[in-house]
Amino acid sequence: MTVQPELAGVSFAAKLAGFGDRPAITTKDQSVSYGELARRVEDMGQAFGPGRRLIALEAENSLPSLVAYLAALSSGNPLLILPAGGGTAAETLVAVYDPDTVVRACRGEVVLDVRRDETHHELHPELALLLSTSGSTGSPKLVRLSAESLQANASAIADYLHLRPTDTAATTLPLSYCYGMSVVNSHLLVGASLALTDLSVVDPCFWELARAENVTSFAAVPYTFELLERVGFEDMDLPSLRYITQAGGRLDPDRVRSYTHMGRRQGWDLFVMYGQTEATARMAYLPPDLAAEYPQSIGVAVPGGSFRLEPVPDMEASELVFSGPNVMLGYAERPEDLALGRVTTELHTGDLARCGTNGLYEIVGRRTRFVKIVGLRVDLGQVERLLADLGLTSAAAGSDQAVVAVVEASQDLALVAKTLAQDLGLPRSAVQLHGVESIPRLANGKPDYPAVLALASRNDDNDGTGGAAPESAGHLTDARRIFAEVLEQENIADSDTFVSLGGDSLSYVAASVRLERALGYIPQGWHLIPVCDLVPAAHNAPNTSAVDTDEHSDQRTGGAARTSRSWHRRLLAPMETGIVLRAIAIIFIVSTHIGFFHWEGTAHVLIAVAGYNFARFQLSGTRRSRLRRQLRSIARIVVPSVAVIGFAFAVTDTYTWANVFLLNNLLGPPGWTDYSRFWFIEILVQILLVIAALLAIPAVARAQRRWPWAFPLALVVIDLPMLFDLVDSRYPGQGPVLWLFGLGWAAAASWTQWQRAAVTAIALLTIPQSFEDQYRSTTILVGFLILLWLPTLAVPRGLHRLTALLASASLYIYVTHWLVYPLVDPEYKALAVLASLAAGILYWAAATQAMTTTERWLRRRNRQHPRTKTPGNRQPLRILDGSPTHGAEATPIND
Repeated sequence: MTVQPELAGVSFAAKLAGFGDRPAITTKDQSVSYGELARRVEDMGQAFGPGRRLIALEAENSLPSLVAYLAALSSGNPLLILPAGGGTAAETLVAVYDPDTVVRACRGEVVLDVRRDETHHELHPELALLLSTSGSTGSPKLVRLSAESLQANASAIADYLHLRPTDTAATTLPLSYCYGMSVVNSHLLVGASLALTDLSVVDPCFWELARAENVTSFAAVPYTFELLERVGFEDMDLPSLRYITQAGGRLDPDRVRSYTHMGRRQGWDLFVMYGQTEATARMAYLPPDLAAEYPQSIGVAVPGGSFRLEPVPDMEASELVFSGPNVMLGYAERPEDLALGRVTTELHTGDLARCGTNGLYEIVGRRTRFVKIVGLRVDLGQVERLLADLGLTSAAAGSDQAVVAVVEASQDLALVAKTLAQDLGLPRSAVQLHGVESIPRLANGKPDYPAVLALASRNDDNDGTGGAAPESAGHLTDARRIFAEVLEQENIADSDTFVSLGGDSLSYVAASVRLERALGYIPQGWHLIPVCDLVPAAHNAPNTSAVDTDEHSDQRTGGAARTSRSWHRRLLAPMETGIVLRAIAIIFIVSTHIGFFHWEGTAHVLIAVAGYNFARFQLSGTRRSRLRRQLRSIARIVVPSVAVIGFAFAVTDTYTWANVFLLNNLLGPPGWTDYSRFWFIEILVQILLVIAALLAIPAVARAQRRWPWAFPLALVVIDLPMLFDLVDSRYPGQGPVLWLFGLGWAAAASWTQWQRAAVTAIALLTIPQSFEDQYRSTTILVGFLILLWLPTLAVPRGLHRLTALLASASLYIYVTHWLVYPLVDPEYKALAVLASLAAGILYWAAATQAMTTTERWLRRRNRQHPRTKTPGNRQPLRILDGSPTHGAEATPIND
């Protein structure tokens, strides 16, 4: 069928050139104007060939993928959106609908798989877009959308958000998700810009991008707000931010109210929205000025749309029905349905609702068996069908947090749950399976779904793995258990990260080594990854791709290459650079002090590593939580150090009270003396205390959030006068080191090549000037550049545990070796080194256990005897039986 000229395409996609040289798309590598984007879209449209055909696109947040999306819409070719990355869901849709051309992403580009020159489909003239109804469930049921629907919904969204050409939206959601797609459509409609990225909000690079591109908005689902709280969003300085939108599921009213007030304080609005794929994207929005007063509401219909309430038989509620130009043409369940025209004039949402006297609508329940989890609509009937395909009898219920199903089976269901989560496109933590002897049923024989849903309460007991053998569950249990044991934490949520749970450089080594053993690899930046996303190597796409690449390479180069790589992989494995540097440095420090060999400068490398780790572990969260974490980290350095130095002061005459209080570098005699042996700990603690105090000041904290890379470089500049002897220093023969700490911090904050290059230039200009001994300066420079440029180093597998042990105990080895090696005969220097390392490791094990036990006891004591807080004339809230709730208060949320 040939497309009619008047139905050639979606208007906003076909009229991009009208905005001329205005910036349309920015990526990390380039900026593209509307004129250039229009030319690329036209070229891609011509590549699709003449005539009208069905095109399938693996949609990802990249410029080539976006160009293909716009080219299909502008040229009038019906577009079937596939999930990015392929997989079962994409393969099912391609197999069922047999598109004429499949556009796939490959290494930052798109590849056209032209399957036929002319379509064999009957394509209705109004058909523009086909979207999955319920996320990646593998169901062939699609929503048929017209060009008019896309244009109307983009216009409505632009209207109520008051979009301007000067706006810039960050793409926080996938293009394959109708909510993420609506952000693209509405901004391109008005000539606004898109900061195209697939970065998560937990990634510091995302906020650097937001500031660099003057981002005015980003879209969020309920899960996003959990992540925002983890990264200290409240304290961020984002002067260009104008509004945040929320959809993809119900946001807790308390959180709506909290973020509304936060936005009012900081100058941005929160738009709570409601929508379904069947209405293109958005059906309702809550005006920001009403959000604090009516946080439970979905608001009013979008411009051009309207709601009505239709009574439901046998129910004391009404179904919400929507009418408007953005309503779909209808569903498609097979290729023949692509020839159908409009069969739907209004949308029965399946949601039960009521309308208040203020004209605002509120969702009170669901009529149909759908749930929406992390923005994906999941058909519970489809869940039961998927399990039936596996030969299992089941009953599935669910909430906006998880799918809960009971299965008549006695075997281990962990693998089934993992498979089901993958088929549904959900996080593993959002699927719970419980093995039962028989499905619970009502008196009429139908499944008792409320009883099934009640099993969700077991989630806390079985760590989110359902009733299917929690001890043998998959990666989620592994990562959660590791964090719980290493950090002594309870009730770890899916959105928690190592950093948000209070992890620091002392616990990082143990956690990373255990994670590598559990997952089979260690993800880059794992300390910022939510626990639910820490997946084993077998389910990690990049890792799998690497293996596949090796296999293909082996086919080309023969068995010798395969044998060489296999030998290499068996003997060596990557280990994080900071961990390796800590282990090597402590060996060199102890050996140099004992005289086993002489190699200076590694202690200064550790100062840079300390700055690097500070930036990774101590800068997230709110000011209060950040300060608490920083003081805890300092205490874990001070307490074991002072214990040893105090013991040395009591049994020897080598040290003074200034040593005990870690103040010798300030109060002791100038120059290097025996009193100077603990200079490293003294200076490190003082730097950490000063920086913690500075970041507790709101203005300084905002400056650090706004300029995360420039802030540590300011510390370097502050210390340069002492480095170049322009100001006298009392540091005992070691020179100033704040600049090294700042360089390490800047290394961790360097997320781009040019930033790393700039820090390299600064290091080359400063480090060689730090000491007259060029060998020492060279050691510091080489160690720092390795830290800056190499995230991992290849280490023999047999040395991984020893390396991790030395890195974990490095502080304890440093503080104890001064007391240990004098006890060994000076003739046996190697033995003295080994004895010092062993004694430090033993002290690390004992001190860590003692501090952990103490912290656990204090937490338990606080839970048993919490402080009751009754500000003003408010009384503590009491539960119905009259017993106190341990200080819980009826405090307004806006307080």
